[in-house]
Amino acid sequence: MAKRGQNKQKQRVAFRKNRGKRSRSDNDLTRKSSGISDADDAEGARVEDLPSAERLSGKGDLTRSRTIIGEADAASGTFRMEVNETNCQQGRVLSATGLNSIVQNELGQRFECTVRRVVRTMSRDGRSAVVAGDIVLFQKLDEQYGVIERVEPRHSTLSRGSKRHEHVIVSNVDQVVIVMSAADPALKPSLIDRFLISAAKGGAEALICINKADLIDPVELQPILGLYGQLGYQVVLTSAESGAGMTLLRNLLKGRQSVFAGQSGVGKSTLLNAIQPGLGQRTAEVSGWTQKGRHTTRRAVLIALEFGGWVVDTPGIRQLGLWDVLPEEVEGYFVEFRPFVALCRFPDCSHTHESGCRVKLAVSDTLITRTRYHSYLRIMSGQEEDE
Repeated sequence: MAKRGQNKQKQRVAFRKNRGKRSRSDNDLTRKSSGISDADDAEGARVEDLPSAERLSGKGDLTRSRTIIGEADAASGTFRMEVNETNCQQGRVLSATGLNSIVQNELGQRFECTVRRVVRTMSRDGRSAVVAGDIVLFQKLDEQYGVIERVEPRHSTLSRGSKRHEHVIVSNVDQVVIVMSAADPALKPSLIDRFLISAAKGGAEALICINKADLIDPVELQPILGLYGQLGYQVVLTSAESGAGMTLLRNLLKGRQSVFAGQSGVGKSTLLNAIQPGLGQRTAEVSGWTQKGRHTTRRAVLIALEFGGWVVDTPGIRQLGLWDVLPEEVEGYFVEFRPFVALCRFPDCSHTHESGCRVKLAVSDTLITRTRYHSYLRIMSGQEEDE
């Protein structure tokens, strides 16, 4: 194995331009900036003969670049910046809002940290350079505050696309607990499928948790339970109200790094309060008019579980745009398609309109459920799954 330091590289980082703007109240910039009056103009004063005090180009002090030395991490595709580790310590981000993060070090001490500008500039995430779950190297300023100097490579993420950028929701988790409700709001299998793809893409396992199971007849859930169970996914029925399924869910969370993800109103925070009494996560009722959940969790928060492990409670997601998933890759995330893909007439078959498509034939023969196939078609067409 190559030792650290043998793979050192340099990167040229361009910092964003300063946001300060010069006021320009007149289109005749030359006349205004040089102080030439109409009388001077009449006497033949020349602009090139007057002293210049300011440069109006976008260069100079408005743009800065810096050469960064570090190591390229082939596994994660990230660049590990070299920093002076003498006065730094390692910690884990419990929550992050804007430029401020709560970081807990190995001794259990918590610090409110800002993010060094070079870390923000090098981040690939268009929304936040630091997210809950990140392992960071930070410099302690005093007993309460610190500065994050580097974000360590992430071994897994849960991400979504947001305005043509990647929005990393949480990092370094073992499993994504996809929380859906049996009713109020209604169960959305197509949203489950998107979460399954996002979890697999980010390198995490998936666990499907159907909450509020007490609101409907369990017989109505058997098709969904059977479908995902046959595909090899772990499915658990829970009710925070009655306590059903809570023991099984605790066992599945014990000793693991998990994230609760799903729509607003499905009961993620309520489940956490039931799993660990006294946690005090905020909850709210579902709107009776829109049948949509109301956001009570405002940011992703990493929580230590008393029985072992960590869990991240996340804000409800109304849309889950898949990030960095090419159309030709989608079929690979639908495990039931795999036996039929190689039998299609065309090697580049998209399984949407082509003749001789064995996937479509399998749908007709009920070897692939129409629910999953319609979910596949929606993803291929670029449709967002909204609440």
